[in-house]
Amino acid sequence: MKIKINGTEREVNVSPETPLLWVIREELKMTGTKFGCGMGLCGACTVHQNGVAIRSCITPVSSVVGMEITTIEGIGDEQNPHTLQQAWQDLNVPQCGYCQSGQLMSASALLAQNPNPSDSDIVNAMSGNICRCGTYPRIKKAIKVAAENLQASVVEFSPTSQVTVQNPVQSSQAPAQGSYGPTQGPDAPAQGPDALAQR
Repeated sequence: MKIKINGTEREVNVSPETPLLWVIREELKMTGTKFGCGMGLCGACTVHQNGVAIRSCITPVSSVVGMEITTIEGIGDEQNPHTLQQAWQDLNVPQCGYCQSGQLMSASALLAQNPNPSDSDIVNAMSGNICRCGTYPRIKKAIKVAAENLQASVVEFSPTSQVTVQNPVQSSQAPAQGSYGPTQGPDAPAQGPDALAQR
């Protein structure tokens, strides 16, 4: 079976129903994409399929044959970071960092479709990505900074290359605010994806 990852066609010898995540991590040794929940609910495993943000832990590898798959390794590197990766670094967004590759993949899909997102656009696009460290305010700020930098550099987005953001997590599946553990005192920051909307 051949799949195209980050612009390169790779041959993998796996069962058709093998989750794409395991092919990426175990067969191709690209470990930037993380395992979080295994049910498509947390967003840690987010990659792009033909530009669409998907959850690789619930995507059979056979379903992506003939499609373009992009992982966190494919959007930028240390020498040539994506605008978002630079903003993440400049604003010290990560805490533990485990979820951040998925956060970046969802954010990059958003900016490819909408280079000047509103606060509500950001909240909607990122609502399926959980950060147990509660870095939502920094994530939101970094996306806005990256958007401003894109506007400043006059990047043109062709309609043929636009990326669609699809949040595979239905609202009924999304964890409720505060489900990641108790806050620490009355002045603790809001927890959960809804915290993005409060900053």
